[in-house]
Amino acid sequence: MRRQYVFTRLNSVERFEVVVKKNKGLCPEVVEASLLVDLKIQVPQDLYIAYQRCSWIIVHETGRPPIDVMQEMVRDFLVKHGC
Repeated sequence: MRRQYVFTRLNSVERFEVVVKKNKGLCPEVVEASLLVDLKIQVPQDLYIAYQRCSWIIVHETGRPPIDVMQEMVRDFLVKHGC
């Protein structure tokens, strides 16, 4: 007998509610981190090194968490290109 699976796509609010219920009792940072997804891009080594250096400098000069710096860089890129 073949199993049939039904996949549904949740919007961001529904996904947030599922994650909050699943992680009930955990600190907000853990819940927020479980909502994150990986972004993988292919770049030449020199751009990779420049990105690592730049993000490291920003993290250490401002004291902000690395995840905040990554999100800001992606957001700035998207805004710059009108996305």
